[in-house]
Amino acid sequence: MPQPTFVPGAPCWIDLFTSDPDKSRSFYGELFGWTSQDMGEEYGGYITFTSKEGAAVAGGMRNDGQAGMPDAWTVYLTTDNAKETVDAAAASGGQVIVPATEVMDLGTMAVVTDPGHAAIGTWQPGVFQGFGDVGETGTPAWFELQTRDYDASVEFYKSVFKWDAHTAADTPGFRYTTLGEGENQAAGIMDAVGFLPEGVPAHWGIYFRVDDVDATLAKVVELGGSVTQPAEDTPYGRLAGAVDPTGAPFKLMTPPAS
Repeated sequence: MPQPTFVPGAPCWIDLFTSDPDKSRSFYGELFGWTSQDMGEEYGGYITFTSKEGAAVAGGMRNDGQAGMPDAWTVYLTTDNAKETVDAAAASGGQVIVPATEVMDLGTMAVVTDPGHAAIGTWQPGVFQGFGDVGETGTPAWFELQTRDYDASVEFYKSVFKWDAHTAADTPGFRYTTLGEGENQAAGIMDAVGFLPEGVPAHWGIYFRVDDVDATLAKVVELGGSVTQPAEDTPYGRLAGAVDPTGAPFKLMTPPAS
């Protein structure tokens, strides 16, 4: 099983903010074959999801409605100092949602927004590094920010999260920057000003790898979710979008045949 390499600024964890933890646990268990465990009151009822191969792949927590936020997935980027990262975010056009907070001996987390108002988490590892597996069937495979403030966002991730940023495309219809390049690409930023629907805010999206996007979409609907983007072939594989039964959006991908 390949082990992720957590370079500065690289995605290291995701978790789900859900208004119905039991329903979400059942849905992702059926869809991806994940098992889940409630960590108990000591960790605020936090849930951990484990892949078929036994690797940690995601977390989850209850959305009690008090924050006024919809159910959603959050991406966390690696940092070696969460407090400094939060301070840098605030000084670079972002806002602090959750200040740097120690999570027992596991590490230190925080959540901020970037200049385009997309929420992004940060994780300073303690005894817990992050994902045990990425890029395999039923695990996170790609992480992408879609934003209307492309230039400011690219500069934000370079300065705050120390991204080794590379311009992958720079044409009027397609502007894209990646963290790393080639086989070492770990995440991307897309200029979405031309196609994000009105009312849809800038956001980080997570692509989960599956063997058959179309069959997985059918399973999503069977399990109570819905399709937001029908499957389509692209140079990057077959892609689709969906929401789970509580409305949290996610994406699916099957990479192109090598």
